[in-house]
Amino acid sequence: MTPPAPPRLAVRARPFDFALDPGRAALVVIDMQRDFVEPGGFGAALGNDVALLASAIAPTRALLDAWRARGWPVVHTRESHAPDLSDCPPAKRDRGSPALRIGDPGPMGRLLVRGEPGCEIVPELAPAPGEVVIDKPGKGAFFATPLQAELQRLGVTQLVFAGVTTEVCVQTTMREANDRGYEALLVEEATASYLPAFKAATIEMIVAQGGIVGWVAPLAAVLDALAHAPAGAR
Repeated sequence: MTPPAPPRLAVRARPFDFALDPGRAALVVIDMQRDFVEPGGFGAALGNDVALLASAIAPTRALLDAWRARGWPVVHTRESHAPDLSDCPPAKRDRGSPALRIGDPGPMGRLLVRGEPGCEIVPELAPAPGEVVIDKPGKGAFFATPLQAELQRLGVTQLVFAGVTTEVCVQTTMREANDRGYEALLVEEATASYLPAFKAATIEMIVAQGGIVGWVAPLAAVLDALAHAPAGAR
């Protein structure tokens, strides 16, 4: 006889409470890479103050610790390209006037190239054994990746998001998830932008019109819900 599913957990969120399904929700950490978060990487080459993204590290670590304690699925993504840049179209690489472009050598190796030091996730948020790591050539994590198959394999129906940047790769992946039928929740303190006004605007777009893209919740609300969840519920 199949045991009954554990009850959903109410997370205080906008535009209304998010019903978190224990064991059916994956934590998705978007692009917390050295190339975006640390000096000398791709973010800095675009002229950004990368220190603004550091605010998301500690909240994301708190989420990771709580998620891992429950034994629930975790997915990490990295925006990255093959060494020959065969998956980086000129429309992406040649845009604008950055100090360095994707594939150029920098202080942490070639920018956004797989296998280079700068492409790795910051040590504080390094993937644990068994956690899924998705290398994505675009902004969205579903495009040209095995993410959909991995989520289906794990039996996931909900995605809880952290990572950077809010308005680009995080929002793009949330919209992709929405189109594929996933319920998506963004944890406010665990995401950041080089332009704080863009983060604020993105949050309003996500929750507009009854949650047209998804939900947004404060970190404390998510951690409170997790504290009441059964460990390892699947």
